[in-house]
Amino acid sequence: MIHFTDRLINGIRTKQSPLCVGLDPRWENLPHAISQLHATTQKGRAAAYEAFCIRVLELVQPYTAIVKPQSAFFEVLGAPGHQAMEKIIDKAHALGLMVILDAKRNDIASTATAYAESAFVQLKADALTINPYLGRDAVEPFIAEARKHHAGLYVLVRTSNPGARQFQDLKTDLGKVHEVVARAVNDWSRENLSVSGFGDIGAVVGATSPQELAHLRKLMPQVPFLVPGYGAQGGSAVDCQGAFNAQGIGAVINSSRGITFPFKLDDYQWEEKIVKAARQASVELASLTSN
Repeated sequence: MIHFTDRLINGIRTKQSPLCVGLDPRWENLPHAISQLHATTQKGRAAAYEAFCIRVLELVQPYTAIVKPQSAFFEVLGAPGHQAMEKIIDKAHALGLMVILDAKRNDIASTATAYAESAFVQLKADALTINPYLGRDAVEPFIAEARKHHAGLYVLVRTSNPGARQFQDLKTDLGKVHEVVARAVNDWSRENLSVSGFGDIGAVVGATSPQELAHLRKLMPQVPFLVPGYGAQGGSAVDCQGAFNAQGIGAVINSSRGITFPFKLDDYQWEEKIVKAARQASVELASLTSN
């Protein structure tokens, strides 16, 4: 099977854009055309999330190669939510889209393996976000399971939230904490390089600090980036430029709310608004890559 990163880069070139669409369904933000058809029970909300996200996938499919469902919004609905997430991932694959499961997992030994098997065996995700702060022995089960299934990981390195500096920017003898993590991620990724020269262990690096983004690309030249913070969080396409290498490859730029909720609740043209937002983001980000 083709290496995770080569599949991703091929998809980006086909769609001519590094856009990643985040799927973060919230009941209070759903269009009335969806929410009013479903009860407010867990089962009803899960059905509404499924219907909405599947329609979003159909609408954005021409403009993106990869989507990122946020598992928490489904898990909070119990078994119905989990089943809805499975169906959404299946639909994404049926449309030819890759899937990053945004769950930010981490634990040790058999627990880590169980988390990884849930993502790659049961849900069949193409990649999983994880937290590195328990160290390599806790990350190892995720790496092993991902490589078994020719999948990828995205490790939290420098996140886009305002409080990230509290721990991630602490100074050590080897540099800031996030720089130490970055060097480790680059080493892990180099263990399994693709034809394109990138590994299968990626990094989550926010777009809200362009200088740090460019600096971390230098520290991790062979690491694929997942870049949140574009769009609704304030990051611009120009802010994301540093995520790419000199050939214009190596990153996907995520937009969630900016694409999935650009409408008023009672807007009967909500689908058209999603298409417009996805098309605009795709065009903006296309200028950052070589195709």
